[in-house]
Amino acid sequence: MSELQVDGVRLHYEVDGPGDGTPIMLSNSLASNYTMWDLQVEPLEMEGFRVVRYDSRGHGRSEAPEGPYSIELLADDAVALMDHLELDSVHFCGLSKGGMVGQMLGARHPGRIRSLCIADSAAFMPAKDVWEQRIATVREGGMQAVVDGTVDRWFTKPGQHRIPDEVEKVRGMILSTPPAGFIACGQAIMAMDLRQSNRTIAAPTLVICGEEDTGTTPEQAREIADAIPGAVLELIPHAAHFANVEQPAAFTNALLKHLLANR
Repeated sequence: MSELQVDGVRLHYEVDGPGDGTPIMLSNSLASNYTMWDLQVEPLEMEGFRVVRYDSRGHGRSEAPEGPYSIELLADDAVALMDHLELDSVHFCGLSKGGMVGQMLGARHPGRIRSLCIADSAAFMPAKDVWEQRIATVREGGMQAVVDGTVDRWFTKPGQHRIPDEVEKVRGMILSTPPAGFIACGQAIMAMDLRQSNRTIAAPTLVICGEEDTGTTPEQAREIADAIPGAVLELIPHAAHFANVEQPAAFTNALLKHLLANR
């Protein structure tokens, strides 16, 4: 297990693949951890990529200080990890909250980003009342109070029946998320508005979204792609929010095509 300290907060990370490989950093969603990317690691390694995964502040094996956090803070954590690993620049792929971090990195730290993949994410979340309710529910009842609804948003019903082991693994990630980390990151998501800064992103960008994602919808993905100059939008059939787990081959093929074109 590898760790670094960022402003006194312990962050956990893992590195796979050749030491001299082209680096790609993978960033987790809210209420998950670095293992959400397990199905992508081997295909990326086989193409010679050095795969850097980490647990976002408030998640997994990283510490969960009291919040609120901000998307700017979470992006600064990613840059601190790049500095720690002596990586001048990386390809960056994030899903949901991780995709929000990617958008912030592309706008705020353009010299550190070779390309972006923004998956099942949004630039702005207008339904503040929904997030206030989720935060209140977790504050009162912990992650157990939201796990069923989260799984139903993240996977289609056919997907839940087709890949029960993967869904159960994700359920475990949700339940193991520190409530303080969920709440602090939820507050960051509520406060963000990346719609204008996205117009300044210059990195080659792929936007991916499950066709049946109701949490961050294809319409929200299209908003991101329309704002970023030259961005490409790819919708993944038969997938909801966790498209990289529900349809790993389609997701990984799209990601690799993008990475190899911008290597």
